[in-house]
Amino acid sequence: MFTQNDYKQMDEMGVTPQTIEKQIASFQQGFAFMRMVKAATIDDGIIRLDDEHLKHFIELFENEKLRLNVVKFVPASGAATRMFKSMYEFVEQYDNSTEKYEELKNKSSFGSMYHFFKNIEKFAFWNDLQQLYHKENSTVEEKLLQKEFKAVVQKVLDSNGLNYGNLPKGLLKFHRYPTENRTSFEEHLVEGAQMININGKTNLHFTVSPDHQPMFSELFHKVEEEYESRFNTMFITSFSQQKKSTDTLAVDLENSPFRDKEGKLLFRPGGHGALIENLNDLFADMVLIKNIDNVAPDYLKPYTFDYTKAMAGVLLHFQEKIADYLRKLDNFEEMDDEMLDEIGDFLVHNLCNLPSDKFIPRNRLERTVYLRKKLDRPIRVCGMVKNEGEPGGGPYWCVNRDGTVSLQIVESSQMNMDDTSTRNLVASATHFNPVNMVCYIRNYKGMKFDLTNFIDPLTGFISEKTYGGKGLKALELPGLWNGAMSDWITIFVEMPIETFNPVKTVHDLLRSQHQPQE
Repeated sequence: MFTQNDYKQMDEMGVTPQTIEKQIASFQQGFAFMRMVKAATIDDGIIRLDDEHLKHFIELFENEKLRLNVVKFVPASGAATRMFKSMYEFVEQYDNSTEKYEELKNKSSFGSMYHFFKNIEKFAFWNDLQQLYHKENSTVEEKLLQKEFKAVVQKVLDSNGLNYGNLPKGLLKFHRYPTENRTSFEEHLVEGAQMININGKTNLHFTVSPDHQPMFSELFHKVEEEYESRFNTMFITSFSQQKKSTDTLAVDLENSPFRDKEGKLLFRPGGHGALIENLNDLFADMVLIKNIDNVAPDYLKPYTFDYTKAMAGVLLHFQEKIADYLRKLDNFEEMDDEMLDEIGDFLVHNLCNLPSDKFIPRNRLERTVYLRKKLDRPIRVCGMVKNEGEPGGGPYWCVNRDGTVSLQIVESSQMNMDDTSTRNLVASATHFNPVNMVCYIRNYKGMKFDLTNFIDPLTGFISEKTYGGKGLKALELPGLWNGAMSDWITIFVEMPIETFNPVKTVHDLLRSQHQPQE
């Protein structure tokens, strides 16, 4: 199946033939759907913090943070192409005819291109766009009055304009302020400086594509001094790329290795699940994970500050309790059944981890080994938001490979929606996953976990794509916040909707939560 050149290509990428064989087997066998038991809801898998507990956990984090190495981890490598889908379609279809102009005017609702043009001055990139036209002795207003709508859109998207169609989301202007306009990258700097400024330092890590890293570095150095002065901190900012060794082999529709025109094996990026490798490389105790496009203007940031700090406090509360129990389990000779019962109850009722029906320990040693295995794991506290119709994964109680039941974030691709019971279960869900997590990646002895040991490799995803006009199958690795963290201790905490402000399309930037406070 493979040639010497194939093996050389694998070696250059840092991929073993055994890994490739496993990937081909995954294409052949497919992936089983998640075995979902029920949706996690308030007081049944999701913790709701009242004002008193919110304050308590914020204070816990504030009191403990000085001893911690905390890093804000932001996946920022994705291109913004899909964000401008409607604009590309407009460029392709609009021909300056009277018919198309009338069609444009008649579709004026939010999300339409007419609404885009009517509100174009409200975008944070407005000034930059206007400056481009000033260089041509013109203005955006003049171009719109002249009905040069396609040209204006191209000025936003193309390389001879703002080049937004070719940039990552992190480098796009998101928010307007009286004296500045910020990209989402800058908003994460500001958020980090106000939330995890510890001993005068703010530690952030961004995963970016190799092509875009120079631009991120340039922007950082441009604003670094101003923000450090404003927030009285020093940024420790680092970047990394998704490793080539995490790319996955593409196959044809018959599950044979797909080859390009030169006969070389075709590899594709393994999806955001590959970033578990980048996360594993971090030198940190606690890591805050949040998507690049989920940022808010300053007036909404306090919601994020309070609840992220509270989640960190919740994590520290459980981490301390878990460490205490693990130290007790170290002294097996002094362990009695009463203490084992207490630890077992904590695992079930506080950490929502239920043993398999088939697990019947024969003695205290077997109970101790089981409890140690379930407690000595990385911990994550995941914010969950009330479901208001947003697409995406959600919090569920699920059956694991070893028969235990625990809390998991399940994506729609992992659900068998042809099954009536699954559809009913999904319909009963009350919350969804906004990707806002606080993680603890050291064990109770202070040693860093190898996070690659806690992945469920059987939770990948297969999709169909095209390359050179030919159909192929692509393999995505287990997602960062589901399969890649499948064997973590998972705790869900409810967060208010004000903490969730994603930008999936350019039109989202016109929503009230991305506009200046009135």
